[in-house]
Amino acid sequence: MTTDRHRPWRGVLVATALPLTADLAVDHDAFAEHCAWLVANGCDGVVPNGSLGEYQVLTPEERVRVVETAVAAVGGERVMPGVAAYGAVEARRWAERAAEAGCGAVMLLPPNAYRADERSVLAHYAEVARAGLPVVAYNNPIDTKVDLVPELLARLHGEGYVQGVKEFSGDVRRAYRIAELAPELDLLIGADDVALELAVAGAKGWVAGYPNALPRSSVEFYRAAVAGDLETALPLYRQLHPLLRWDSRVEFVQAIKLSMDIAGRYGGPCRPPRVPLAPEQEAAVRAATEKALAAGLG
Repeated sequence: MTTDRHRPWRGVLVATALPLTADLAVDHDAFAEHCAWLVANGCDGVVPNGSLGEYQVLTPEERVRVVETAVAAVGGERVMPGVAAYGAVEARRWAERAAEAGCGAVMLLPPNAYRADERSVLAHYAEVARAGLPVVAYNNPIDTKVDLVPELLARLHGEGYVQGVKEFSGDVRRAYRIAELAPELDLLIGADDVALELAVAGAKGWVAGYPNALPRSSVEFYRAAVAGDLETALPLYRQLHPLLRWDSRVEFVQAIKLSMDIAGRYGGPCRPPRVPLAPEQEAAVRAATEKALAAGLG
């Protein structure tokens, strides 16, 4: 299955973890190899500079080079970088840099330096849309305290500011309301642990975390779920879910990087202020990952 060139956010796009060396420098060679490996294992594209990519603790130069590295590895149509910033003008500049790098779309959080009202949210997306690339909104009211409710998403889509939404609220009922209010707005699964529920509700894509460690089985699950093949999808989902639920926890970056290490990839450390998993958390992630690998998932 190839990426839809007109809607490159469709399919399984992995919110990429970012390999860091022991001294916490970005390992661009390892990142390029990781992006290529994900696509070789069936994923449709990558989403660098998202929360999983630790964008908040990257320098501007590092953010630019991460996107360029991904584009060089898998092609711009497969790269949808996060362009979040505290200011709309800065976010627009990140979108412009993404366009210059050859990316097909960008992903954008609402304003999150404060609890923005609807008018501020509309102005924010309007500004970034001026960069000319299609924008996928990222709704994460848990972390941002700004909720892109279906009515607001419909306004953003109706104004032409967003073409899709990564939905991380966890409220699967919203899928049906969004489809009623904005039928042409593409719903993307935003939290791994509601992937089946949103897939059967009509999701067109999955901005995914755990495929960083287990891409092949994750893609198999997703393809089956969106096709309505529950005989294939549900057993895989049950097997994967002890790991998928970590994507909705505070320690999701550390957990996914640990699973990558256990699966024979390179996850490695995180930059501060993230700290390593507590011993009981590490034990839980390790046990769930080893069980999944023993079951033949990968």
